[in-house]
Amino acid sequence: MHVFITGASSGLGLALAEQYARHGARLGLVGRRKQALDALAARLPGEHHVYALDVRDRAALHAAARDFLAHCGGVDVVIASAGISAGTLTEADEDFAVFKAIFDTNVMATVATFEPFIEGMKRQGGGRLVGIASVAGIRGLPGAGAYSASKSAVITYCESLRLELAASGIKVVTIAPGYIDTPMTRHNPYGMPFLMPAGAFARQARRAIERGVSYRVIPWQMGVVSRLMRLIPNALYDRLARNAPRKPRAGA
Repeated sequence: MHVFITGASSGLGLALAEQYARHGARLGLVGRRKQALDALAARLPGEHHVYALDVRDRAALHAAARDFLAHCGGVDVVIASAGISAGTLTEADEDFAVFKAIFDTNVMATVATFEPFIEGMKRQGGGRLVGIASVAGIRGLPGAGAYSASKSAVITYCESLRLELAASGIKVVTIAPGYIDTPMTRHNPYGMPFLMPAGAFARQARRAIERGVSYRVIPWQMGVVSRLMRLIPNALYDRLARNAPRKPRAGA
């Protein structure tokens, strides 16, 4: 099995890389920190390919995809796991650049990650394209407009892509994590219900991807919460969220 993973140097991407390597996959590991990627590739079983780049660089990402395909001859699973998060305020002039960075990394890089693999997957008659969204994309969260909106965009984009590719044999899988213990969530200054170890998340995600499910919230408890969140009327949701704790802003 050949698996291409962005954001592989830490967090969910790293946990997914470890999980797939344990099951014999040959990996394309994408991230910004070459030293961390090299160390990961060295300790994982099997042969893997390291691509140190910023996923916002579409040309570099496409070059990595071409190199991986040249070495492997095809790809079975592509996981767009690279993502960033920060609190934002629309009225703060300095946060406009943060909004753009979050959207470029979380949304546009997902598109750019999938883009170079689709035609090859069509020719081989199938594959898996996996978008890593978030429960934070189900309803807007105060102080997290950029992050919530970006993850909502990932959910909707992957749904659109799933419909577009339905006849091709390609499965588009959306994974919406709740609170997972990663370097990103450790900065949250509030309680995180149903916090899950990254390794446990990766095991469940790999099984969902293998089955080709269209959408999965992990852990299941947050799936129940997310369904309830969709049903809450706006007036009630506004009252519940009014005093919700906020994610720290970049540089704050």
